[in-house]
Amino acid sequence: MLRRLFLQGKFTIPFIGGWLSRGARAATPPGRDFFAELKVPSFINAAEPFTTLSGAPMPPEVMQAWQYAGPRRVRLDDLHNAVGGRIAALIGCEAAMVTSGAASALTLATAACMTGTDHAKVRRLPDTTGMKTEVIIQKSHRYGYDHAVRNCGIRYVEIETAAELERAVSERTAMMHFFNTNDPVGKIKLAEFAALAKKHGIPALNDLAADVPPIENLARSVQLGYDLIAVSGGKGLRGPQSCGLLYGRRDLIQAARLNGPPNSDAIGRGMKVNKEELLCMMVTLELYYKRDHQAEWREWEKRVNVVRGAVAAIRGVESEMFVPEIHYRVPHVRIRWTRSSIGLSVADAIRRLREGEPSIEVRSNTEDGLELGVWMLEPGEVEIVARRLREVLKNG
Repeated sequence: MLRRLFLQGKFTIPFIGGWLSRGARAATPPGRDFFAELKVPSFINAAEPFTTLSGAPMPPEVMQAWQYAGPRRVRLDDLHNAVGGRIAALIGCEAAMVTSGAASALTLATAACMTGTDHAKVRRLPDTTGMKTEVIIQKSHRYGYDHAVRNCGIRYVEIETAAELERAVSERTAMMHFFNTNDPVGKIKLAEFAALAKKHGIPALNDLAADVPPIENLARSVQLGYDLIAVSGGKGLRGPQSCGLLYGRRDLIQAARLNGPPNSDAIGRGMKVNKEELLCMMVTLELYYKRDHQAEWREWEKRVNVVRGAVAAIRGVESEMFVPEIHYRVPHVRIRWTRSSIGLSVADAIRRLREGEPSIEVRSNTEDGLELGVWMLEPGEVEIVARRLREVLKNG
């Protein structure tokens, strides 16, 4: 469909920002159309690199790394060491490891703080006999992924203020856990939380999963004193969707490695990372540090303006560009309208976009208007999204 529209001159391809998908298409060998064969529908991602939406498209260089590693054989521990060292040097931390997603990084980080490098304790988990079993967290930082921490058999101790944190610290405290996205709603902010952990000699973990970009976030938590940082590999970084990163203090990364694959008798054995993923995450980080982030931002702003321009003349419709404070901090579009001028609810508009041709996924927000992300769009798709959105609202 995109090729047909292009040949007919119906849209132009953005110069910057589509390079990832252009390369991805070019690297795809001709042959079977597996998704069509399996009757699995595709869609345009005007939402986010959500796991349920299969993450972000990988650059061609990352897929080439996968193809390079496929037929070759290496000892996995050797590759873990080499890749971890390269990634740590890029970020500017003591040590790093590739994990099976950010959730895996949370589990391995917790296990590391409980077992250290004691092999007997590593084999014992989730039996916590003889280990510290409490993790301090702000009540406002509890979220849908803390199960990954509780997998290790810990008990969360919820606090709200610095004074409460001081009282909660005990000989049972294994770790302090911060959820970066919820920094604005917690009473203890990012820097203070790290300082309190340092004061009491307790390892501090920051879950930074989807909070890159900006690129500065990768090193910021290290500089603030966090001992362990977890990041998703398949979102803003654009690596393999099944990968993540855990990095920080050398001794704790060593302990996390003992608790993870390829070690057989460990709580993280099922969180396998293969040689292809290891190499791809290294290439992903190398590319991310070379990327022209300012040019990419300008391209996203242009896409926002294309969408806003498409609905500007529709009576009763207002639009704006917004940038989320932390989570997915890139330019987005928010569109509002009055039911008196357009007889369509936001939920109905979302459904029509999803069920239309082509199918389009957007950020679901039925309280504050319709929200779209533009940074996952492939070349030419912003024009398609703008046209379909205009059709839906005009025919509402």
